[in-house]
Amino acid sequence: MGSGDSKLHFRKAVIQLTSSTQAVEASDEVFWDQFWAEPSMSVQDIFALVPPAEIRALREESPSNLATLCYKAVEKLGRAADRCCPSERERVSVLNCTRLLTRVLPFVFEDADWRGFMWAGLPAARKQCCQDNDNDDDDDPDGARPLAESLLLAIADLLFCPDFTVQGRKRGGQAIVADADGAVDSCELIWEAGVGFSQSPPLNTSHDRNRTELLKLLLTCFSEVLYLAPAEHRVNPWVRFFCSAANRHALPLFTSLLNVVCAYQPSGWGFPYDHLLMSDQRQLLVEQALQVLMVALEQGAPRAAAEDETDLCGPENQFVNFLSRIHREEDLSFILKGVSRLLNNPLAQTYLPNSTKKITFHQELFVLFWKLCDFNKKFLFFVLKSSDVLDVLVPILFFLNEARADPSGTGLVHMGVFILLLLSGERNFGVRLNKPFTLRVPMDVPVFSGTHADLLLVIFHRMMTCGHRRLQPLFDCLLTIIVNVSPYLKSLSMVSANKLLHLLELFSGPWFLFSAPHNHQLVFFLLEVFNNIIQYQFDGNSNLVYSLIRGRSLFQRLANLQADAAFINKALLHQKKKKKKSADTSHDNSAGTESCPKSRQEELDLVGSLEAAPEPHRSWIHNITQKSQVGDNGAVDSDGARTAAECSVVGGANDTESNSERDHHEGTQKESKGAIRLPARASASSPWSPTPDWVLSWKSKLPLQTIMRLLQVLVPQVEKICIDKGLTDESEILKFLQHGTLVGLLPVPHPILIRKYQANAVTSSWFHTYTWGVVYLRNLDPPIWYDTDIRLFEIQKL
Repeated sequence: MGSGDSKLHFRKAVIQLTSSTQAVEASDEVFWDQFWAEPSMSVQDIFALVPPAEIRALREESPSNLATLCYKAVEKLGRAADRCCPSERERVSVLNCTRLLTRVLPFVFEDADWRGFMWAGLPAARKQCCQDNDNDDDDDPDGARPLAESLLLAIADLLFCPDFTVQGRKRGGQAIVADADGAVDSCELIWEAGVGFSQSPPLNTSHDRNRTELLKLLLTCFSEVLYLAPAEHRVNPWVRFFCSAANRHALPLFTSLLNVVCAYQPSGWGFPYDHLLMSDQRQLLVEQALQVLMVALEQGAPRAAAEDETDLCGPENQFVNFLSRIHREEDLSFILKGVSRLLNNPLAQTYLPNSTKKITFHQELFVLFWKLCDFNKKFLFFVLKSSDVLDVLVPILFFLNEARADPSGTGLVHMGVFILLLLSGERNFGVRLNKPFTLRVPMDVPVFSGTHADLLLVIFHRMMTCGHRRLQPLFDCLLTIIVNVSPYLKSLSMVSANKLLHLLELFSGPWFLFSAPHNHQLVFFLLEVFNNIIQYQFDGNSNLVYSLIRGRSLFQRLANLQADAAFINKALLHQKKKKKKSADTSHDNSAGTESCPKSRQEELDLVGSLEAAPEPHRSWIHNITQKSQVGDNGAVDSDGARTAAECSVVGGANDTESNSERDHHEGTQKESKGAIRLPARASASSPWSPTPDWVLSWKSKLPLQTIMRLLQVLVPQVEKICIDKGLTDESEILKFLQHGTLVGLLPVPHPILIRKYQANAVTSSWFHTYTWGVVYLRNLDPPIWYDTDIRLFEIQKL
């Protein structure tokens, strides 16, 4: 039968099923076999031949037929898994069933009345039919358990099916056989060498293709949460069961997914343009494996380290448990090198344009790296114990810089910032930043000669002055990172020192300080940065000291800031007059302009950004950090207190959207090529206005003593040497400052306080939505969830 004939017969079967006014008997095997019999139908064909309108009509008008279709498809997969797919015909049936369920299940999930269907047991009539058709004498037929569990267990078995998804023979040529129960030892069939497995099976594109199809169906099963509103967020029952001890393949599957990702080499054959000559099936598998991992690791927490390490049945989520227990140095090194290699792939430059493959799954890698650091502290310490952490830092900064002006990249920016916030909570991260930055990566940043700390400061400055307005709630997170690393920065370049002073100039302006109740905290952060460097790293930071001397008027203006009502009103009136001008400027040069060569342009962009941003921009910000004191020996003691810095997690849309507007948009979506709009959080706070008492309440606490003392000592010395020697070259002044000292002249150094990331319900909800937003956008061929009633987020046209 030709390809055209097979599609015609399949289409006729679909029409017959959807147009039938009576239920088709489950025992009519001739009819049902039309949906999964030979020849194989590609997943694109099935998506085209089974349109959404007909699936919904089937669900509404012939529910029994849809139920039987799902029952029969799951039953077919279960039987094939039990028999290990002995024939090519059965393998074709498995693939057709897999693709059909991938198409149908989203429309089952979108209807609230149907969600419980997959978790119900097999009805008596159907169960008896299945038993009559089953020749095996099984006392506990597959239909006795919920259909969802049967499906998940069948997928797990099929992912380790000899000659279908794994090799059928061992290294010595001995065939892999099943035990008395028809099960194979999947721990010997891990897909790739790496963590816990030393043998690298031969590459088989057919196996990779079949694994990808099954993982796509597994991800579809997990996607029921897409059809729940954010307020209905709950533990995903599909993930909970699949990652539990009930899945005997949990350990080898977790290891297979992780190893396939970390061992992937995008370079291919190694010669230019080789990726254009043939498709890379392994890349498709890696992408799908990453998405399954990020969803499976989304919920659950590792057990306490003090508990019995040999007990693998503790937490319900075995994937999280296995990840948290990885401890061998060779395994940690394998993971770190693999993630670093993939993150750095888009940064590679060659003489021939587009001659090497560029991967696009960096967002999934961000999530995986985050989970590794968050759940496995041994991995986090391993990352930070050497300069290897910089191999992750540079690509993160690269992607932050690339996405800062793109409204659809807001989620990516948040993810990258949270990773850096987590890393900055460890002393070693700040120490590693002192390594000179010598790489040449394609980033449009000012040319400088300095360290990785300078690169970080330059990128952060660019994000805050030339970034999209939706990034404003991240300012305190960005400055928190800088505060955390500042006590360890030995030598800042003149470029990054000037960037810090420029931020203080912008954030200390009266119009900005009086425009929102928390804006003054940004000034506190910057002053803490300066104090840390002066008190702990004065020697070697002559560039910053010189910048402080040149910008001394900023600190004097802060110390003399007026708090009377007339001055406040004048500043706010000036702000209103500036609003129209900044709006006109941003019409020609948007807040996310690609080039900001002048400080004035940067200031105008910032003004436009802040004017357009909602005033109560912290209306749903929760504290996600806790203060820890670092001693002289580098030990960290947590005081259990939350910091005043409210590092934010935002949805990225209009945070001032009213409740009625949000209810109107909830459950709706607009199809587009690539923007996920996370649900907005409406502010319940009343209008706010600054008062003299409010200004005085924080002005008196400004930590200016250390900086003012430095200026009091050094400014007269610099002025005197300039007059005496007639200096006009700043290099001579820098030489003088390099040999200066403030020993015994500064206030007693305050203890180093590091703000560590601490998860809470808000961050968990944000990660949940972001994870599924990435999964949705990365699965457009075929478009699994396209044209379904997704409620977790809104899909917005660009």
